[in-house]
Amino acid sequence: MFAEIITIGDELLIGQVVDTNSAWMGQELNKIGIEVLRVVSIRDREDEIMEAIDTALRRVNIVLVTGGLGPTKDDITKQTLCKYFRTELVFNEEVFQNIKRVLAGKIPMNALNKSQAMVPKECTVINNPVGSASVSWFEKDGKVLVSMPGVPQEMNAVMKESVLPKLHERFHTDVIIHRTFLVQNNPESVLAEKLDAWESALPECVKLAYLPKLGVIRLRLTARGKNRTELEKTLDTESAKLKNILDNDIFSEEDIPLEIIVGDLLRKNNLTVSTAESCTGGSIAARISSVPGCSDYFRGSIVAYSNDIKNTLLGVSAETLGKHGAVSEETVTEMVKGAMKAMKTDCAVATSGIAGPGGGTPEKPVGTIWIAVGYKNEIRTYRQETNRGRSMNMERAGNNALLMLRDMLK
Repeated sequence: MFAEIITIGDELLIGQVVDTNSAWMGQELNKIGIEVLRVVSIRDREDEIMEAIDTALRRVNIVLVTGGLGPTKDDITKQTLCKYFRTELVFNEEVFQNIKRVLAGKIPMNALNKSQAMVPKECTVINNPVGSASVSWFEKDGKVLVSMPGVPQEMNAVMKESVLPKLHERFHTDVIIHRTFLVQNNPESVLAEKLDAWESALPECVKLAYLPKLGVIRLRLTARGKNRTELEKTLDTESAKLKNILDNDIFSEEDIPLEIIVGDLLRKNNLTVSTAESCTGGSIAARISSVPGCSDYFRGSIVAYSNDIKNTLLGVSAETLGKHGAVSEETVTEMVKGAMKAMKTDCAVATSGIAGPGGGTPEKPVGTIWIAVGYKNEIRTYRQETNRGRSMNMERAGNNALLMLRDMLK
């Protein structure tokens, strides 16, 4: 069963708002056996909304629309849907009572808020538990269109509580199961070559996708069919073959962030960590501290951009800085030692490099980043040399640092 998502709003197309709704909806729809065929973003224009709906309903059985349901003049989705489905807006007392409940004690009721209770006559109305914009469920020729608010928190709530259960009940869908493996040490082309024979022999019901990130590749196996038990057995068999081929290059059998993987290892082993960062500017510390409960193992960070801070707070010697420079194996080695000493931690990571876009030399071109990880008396270093632009260089360094720490702790 296929669905199409239509997101409405000029703000999406000018980059003022990032569409996070579609990604979340795609994940949740997959869980009930509905695959998103296409995502379309359009402006708040009647003719464009009409055209997008018409095209989508010719292609799929389920169309999910978000946005354009506010009380202001630029929100025209309800009126356009009435025109498309040849109906009219009518006042709905149940929706009005829900609006009063949602707004009570927060926003005074006025004519604009009350107008939210005007809903398409020929549809099933679903109340919004956390907002004033209701959901409209239309059915035509065996197909379903659902119009929902674009505010992520509201869309999430109505999808979870009402729309997803109704879709699951309304359509008899296939079972879709995903298995994701996180792989290191392999560029995408090299990995594809390693897996060529196995991939070519995969059963018809199983598909493989390569999802590269910076320094990490996610391999997603997707099985689709009618019988969940049989699909699970097939995935078990193919997963075992994959693990036999890649062995230790697979560092996780779940699609979870590196900072969570490292945090779990630190907590399991009752260890503490700190960071000493130059070119990554504290971004590794930010990732580690984004995990709830990280205070169990994360002690802190020193962002040592200048050589003076490297020297005074991390104990990097003036001789090392003078002889080898800030971007060197010797400097990050002393930085990681200094971090463990200053913050009294069992392990640490350190970075120093040239993130770009300027600052490179023939000996140390832009993209050169030295990384060190330390665990008690052991220190490992790595020179990262790929230049993909400042932000990507920094992100790759963070991934490499966390991968190195994970490997050391294992």
